[in-house]
Amino acid sequence: MWGWFYRLASPPHFFRMSEVLAPWLLGAAFVLIAVGTWGGLVVAPADYQQGDGFRIIYVHVPSAYLATIVYVTMAVAAGIGIVWRIKLAHAVAASCAIIGASFTFAALVTGAIWGKRMWGTYWEWDPRLTSFLVLFLIYLGYISLRASIDDVGKADRASAVLALAGLVNIPIIKFSVEWWASIHQGPIFKMTQVTVAGPMLWPLLVNLAGFTLFFLGILCIRVRAEVLEREFHARWARDLLLRDVRPAGVN
Repeated sequence: MWGWFYRLASPPHFFRMSEVLAPWLLGAAFVLIAVGTWGGLVVAPADYQQGDGFRIIYVHVPSAYLATIVYVTMAVAAGIGIVWRIKLAHAVAASCAIIGASFTFAALVTGAIWGKRMWGTYWEWDPRLTSFLVLFLIYLGYISLRASIDDVGKADRASAVLALAGLVNIPIIKFSVEWWASIHQGPIFKMTQVTVAGPMLWPLLVNLAGFTLFFLGILCIRVRAEVLEREFHARWARDLLLRDVRPAGVN
């Protein structure tokens, strides 16, 4: 039953699988993002309150969504690494950090631009904005902690504890606009309704899918590099490197 799990956790198996998946994921991501961006900028009508300024939603919302999804992925991978001592899981967690920090930074910047137009200021100490800034600082702390520890095993364990502790911030981000008075708009997707009209919604959904596939494609590439660095002395890694540097036609 668990054979697929342990096979996926094998660095050589994952390396071969990700080599095939990455181009397809990135290719599909670019197509979806192009379609979603065209739909958001050209097809979607202007908002009745915000005018064309609302169109930044097609970058801001996917970036904010991925910022939290990547963090959860990082924390879950770190937890799996601690519990089952799977090195590949720690490699996934380490690879997620810079990707998640990039999405969080993009969400903060696009949110500031949107806020300047809608609220008249780039920044407010609003619960949603503040909790997102905390998320960005946690990402930076995770990256700095790993970089400060030379021993890979110790770095994995210490950063995993930080990643798991930081999970407490995710529900705060999610429910901040409901728990406290907030100038940030409410959630787009609710249990019983969607607050965005259809012509504006479909480009957003397409971009959400595109950004997600982009994350998965970049994650495959980063994990491959992380695995090679960790498994450099393993025979399969040496054979792979020799295969890549061997001149064409030489057996």
